[in-house]
Amino acid sequence: MVAVGAHRPGPLKQQNKAHKGGKHSGASRRRSGRVAVKAQPRRRLRDLSRVDRRHQALQLRRQRKEAVLAEKRSLGSRDGPPHLVVLVPLHSSAAAHDTLRLLQSQDSALVRVDEGGAGGFALLCPRLKQRWRFMTTQAGDLHAVLDLAKVADSLLFILDPTDGWDSAGEHCLSCLFAQGLPSYALAVPGGNDLPPKKRIDARKKLAKAIEKRFPEAKLFPLNTEQESSLLLRHLATQKQRHLAFRDRRAHLLAYAAEFVPGQESDLVGTLKVSGFVRGQTLNVNSLVHIVGHGDFQMSQVDAPPDPLSLNPRVVKGQKRSQDMEVLDDAANGADEMEEDVKVLMKADPTKQESLQSEVVPDPMEGEQTWPTEEELQEAEASLKANRRVVKVPKGTSKYQAAWIVDDGEEGNEEDDDDDYEDDDIDEDMMEEAVSQEGESEDEEEPAEEESETMTIPECLRDDQYDEKMEEDEEMLERYKQERMDEMFPDEVDTPRDVPARVRFQKYRGLKSFRTSPWDPKENLPRDYARIFQFQDFSRTRKNLFRQIEKEETEGASVGWYVTLHVCNVPVSVMESFKAGKPLVLFSLLPHEQKMSVLNFLVRRHPSNSEPVKAKEELIFHCGFRRFRASPLFSQHTSADKHKLERFLRPDAALVVTVYAPITFPPASVLVFKQRSNGMHDLIATGSLLSVDPDRLVVKRLVLSGHPFKIFAKMAVVRYMFFNREDVMWFKPVELRTKWGRRGHIKEPLGTHGHMKCHFDGQLKSQDTVLLNLYKRVFPKWTYDPHVPEPVPWVRSESALQVPEVEME
Repeated sequence: MVAVGAHRPGPLKQQNKAHKGGKHSGASRRRSGRVAVKAQPRRRLRDLSRVDRRHQALQLRRQRKEAVLAEKRSLGSRDGPPHLVVLVPLHSSAAAHDTLRLLQSQDSALVRVDEGGAGGFALLCPRLKQRWRFMTTQAGDLHAVLDLAKVADSLLFILDPTDGWDSAGEHCLSCLFAQGLPSYALAVPGGNDLPPKKRIDARKKLAKAIEKRFPEAKLFPLNTEQESSLLLRHLATQKQRHLAFRDRRAHLLAYAAEFVPGQESDLVGTLKVSGFVRGQTLNVNSLVHIVGHGDFQMSQVDAPPDPLSLNPRVVKGQKRSQDMEVLDDAANGADEMEEDVKVLMKADPTKQESLQSEVVPDPMEGEQTWPTEEELQEAEASLKANRRVVKVPKGTSKYQAAWIVDDGEEGNEEDDDDDYEDDDIDEDMMEEAVSQEGESEDEEEPAEEESETMTIPECLRDDQYDEKMEEDEEMLERYKQERMDEMFPDEVDTPRDVPARVRFQKYRGLKSFRTSPWDPKENLPRDYARIFQFQDFSRTRKNLFRQIEKEETEGASVGWYVTLHVCNVPVSVMESFKAGKPLVLFSLLPHEQKMSVLNFLVRRHPSNSEPVKAKEELIFHCGFRRFRASPLFSQHTSADKHKLERFLRPDAALVVTVYAPITFPPASVLVFKQRSNGMHDLIATGSLLSVDPDRLVVKRLVLSGHPFKIFAKMAVVRYMFFNREDVMWFKPVELRTKWGRRGHIKEPLGTHGHMKCHFDGQLKSQDTVLLNLYKRVFPKWTYDPHVPEPVPWVRSESALQVPEVEME
């Protein structure tokens, strides 16, 4: 029996004119008539049959499968870079040394220990045609773990057989999952000293614990050479997980480095970094970013012999760079092969990217031009018309006479609001003023009293406890401010000593926060003259990524062992490498060295509950960069205006706005806060949302008043203002109440700020009248690319919280 398929109309299907529905206006009558020819899309011109569609899907599936297999075969092979595996012990008692010893004891494998400050070792297996490079780090060294995870092909987590991971391991896992986790494996060395029954119970408990963090993950015991061989086979054959921010950029982990001081100073010179190119083709004219140190230019790229060649006696030359084989004794190292080093390419000054990150603003730009003759004549005529005759004492100059006021002008003086500026008096500034007054009083008191000498016991001289109490008081004050902001969002008290029209002169009223217009180009700060802005950021990003995927770039291909000559590098970079810190380089895409306004979409991390205030200095890890900045928090909505949040909310996703170098998304974002003792707490995680200086972050202020007398829809409101002029100034702004009524000010009553208001319904006596004012705010320019090394995380015994396994 043959199944009948559904009918599909062809491209020449008849299209009838739609019914007009009684619309007989002249414009519609002129538009009526013949229907335009329907444009046929290209895909409909060639309709495929069922067999052809099935064959096309089979071809696409086969191409994707072959691409995955080719990626697996190239990684760790002769033509590709070595398989980079990073060992991360997640527990203080995890046997990382035993793991390294087992991995180095492979049969028919050569072990090469890294020289210099790189650390780790290389494992070469000519029989399997595979080569690995293993790097070791500690979970407490946060920057080293995150930097190595940016470039690692696989992560090997070392677990404790009984506890799994401790608090430092939990913190490390949270950061790695937020940054983006590459392929990984879980190894459990040790545990043979436990009794068989306890060993089984511990293994079941550990398997139960890792279900949440690592679903469908397999635990690899690591006690014998056979088990280490199985682990290596799993690392070589597992599917590779891609991180988007590194797949579109060339990156390199330093295998060796050499610093050549400059002629002018020994503190700055050329850094020669050797390593394997990964990700994309590396162009010498592009900029490179050394993670944690900044952006630099390259002058030259060399092709030295490969120190990790699978054939120890013959080193094949790089593709397209040399065709003949060069005999090499790999044991002698690359230092003795200077005569065999070939220069691949040198930088072209006409094509090289500039290091300019900011626009140098012209202070004369936008100034008024020289006036014309007509404007000068008009000015003289206006001066003659406004000339007045005043009696002055003898000997008075014209300048002094201009300041003499007539008796009739004394009563006509008016307040000029333009002479005042909005000081944005925060509570912190008021507290500082009060504290300074208190300190001055305390300083005066000892002068009057007599001082005497006394011996203080040793226990009372310990100020450590008092310092902790001061920190607790500061934290308590922040908790109070956060609680008050939750209970009374954006509400402020109207000042009594300053007129409200002066204090809030930079604020404006909006009829509708969602639909009222706001020009994003008005009243911009001076910092906006220093940044770059795209005409269409999404289109630029799309064209750039399309160019990376389709066009071939000239330079060092993926898998080549090269030496980069990086110019004007401080000597501190080499000192950090010698101290054992990893040296990671990323090539920058066009425009990624320029400053702009970045918006991150983040969510509060559940491990941290301390209040975080806006414009407080935080540490950001965005993609391959890390820096310090003072951000703004705002709501994540689809409108064109976004309300400022004074604190980082724990229950909603917020947008963080900072001044930072341009980065093309996707890129992960980690937000840290530095404690007083130097430790870094993870407070939020998310991703890069956009690069948009025109995003409007609007601060809202709410002035509150109370109904004094209520007459149907009319009411007398007090305590919102305290003088008649302020009521008249804010009269055009719409009022609202907490119970949903809307109204407006009719007229002031008296001289003490009472006002008659009209609402759309009768008020309740317990209701509160509110007036909303808005002002656009901008982040502070506090960008600092140098982030201090965090203090290692304090470990606790165990971070696992799993139910006990019931045994039969």
